[in-house]
Amino acid sequence: MAHAGLSSPFVSSPHSLLQRSQNPLLRLCSHSTRFPVYKRATSLTTTALLSSTKETVLRDFHRRRALKIISGLQNFDRENVAAVVTAADKGGATHVDIACDPELVKLALSITSLPICVSSVDPEDFLAAVDAGAQMVEIGNYDSFYEMGRVFSPEQILKLTKDTKRILPSLALSVTVPHTLSLPDQVKLAELLEMEGADVIQTEGGKYSNPSKSGVLGLIEKASPTLAAAYSISRAINIPVMCSSGLSAVTAPMALTAGAAGVGIGSAVNKLNDVIAMIAEVKCIANSLDLSNSYRVEDLKTV
Repeated sequence: MAHAGLSSPFVSSPHSLLQRSQNPLLRLCSHSTRFPVYKRATSLTTTALLSSTKETVLRDFHRRRALKIISGLQNFDRENVAAVVTAADKGGATHVDIACDPELVKLALSITSLPICVSSVDPEDFLAAVDAGAQMVEIGNYDSFYEMGRVFSPEQILKLTKDTKRILPSLALSVTVPHTLSLPDQVKLAELLEMEGADVIQTEGGKYSNPSKSGVLGLIEKASPTLAAAYSISRAINIPVMCSSGLSAVTAPMALTAGAAGVGIGSAVNKLNDVIAMIAEVKCIANSLDLSNSYRVEDLKTV
């Protein structure tokens, strides 16, 4: 199936502040030694612009209404990624999360104006994706690595977080706490990540739970590890928690009740083989979270 935006040329989006090649402020900042008179003013202006972008990206988390659709950390299939992004855009999501690849970022920006998050476990990889227009980075979505036998320790995740903050200090940063840790250790790691400057903590675990029941009971069983993590972590830290992995329209509202500020949806959408079905699923989840209603309420508050 052809997808809207696949053949569209990359155009500047409202989120192009981070694109060094297209943004004169960032070009000026990069070469500020040539213009010493304006160095401080430019630095302050760029910092303010990046801060504003970060606030915009995190706004739905702070409103407890974030819905991030995830295409997959190692999913580089342009057609599938385009379909997932289209579904997120048309279905009522607030964010989309794709593999850390600048060409995929450009593709996504040609389809949607939603904030684009890129996922990786290599901080250096974020730079090119951010230059292409990504507004948020995620250390996590570890599922594909578990399948290869690779497990991440708290020390490794803390180092990845520190390295990312050093490279991209002004960008919104989400970090996944691995379900391979015990629940108390997940909470402890989340507390340390908050101290290191993470903006959002993401939970996981649903993919590796083994429900014994079918139907609604099975969906609840599948989501129980990530729901438990969201409940425990959200009560220990002051930054938003995104509950992700193994969620559905049935269990997504439970995540908000458990204390999450939003939900991340991956396989429930990206494994579907038709963009129309993907859109319908995203709409179903967005409706279960009552996002359209909460959006109207927030708008009224700003009038």
